[in-house]
Amino acid sequence: QVHLVESGGGLVQAGGSLRLSCAASGRTFSNYVMGWFRQAPGKEREFVAAISWSVGTTIYAQSVKGRFTISRDNAKNTGYLQMNNLKPEDTAVYYCAVRRDPVVAAATLYNYWGQGTQVTVSS
Repeated sequence: QVHLVESGGGLVQAGGSLRLSCAASGRTFSNYVMGWFRQAPGKEREFVAAISWSVGTTIYAQSVKGRFTISRDNAKNTGYLQMNNLKPEDTAVYYCAVRRDPVVAAATLYNYWGQGTQVTVSS
């Protein structure tokens, strides 16, 4: 059974940075994709970024391109989302999720989800 645990959320001022982590366990992830999604109050869950565990292919939502960077550490089975120049509109619960290759943005195509971590950006 795949288990995902996010960490690293918190409260930050606009313009600040946070790094989220997602520790994965339960199987070998060499042919998997890790995605990050977020959900703000009253809004639908939206795609943020995704990375292929094996080859490192990445995709980003237009709203975070140039500010957020997704990466992974294969040895630690951990994925990361480095978030720079944060804006109040980035405030949301952030979730990591995994699925088998290929890299896609649709949340419905991800099979396993973490519990989420809150990110709050103050203006």
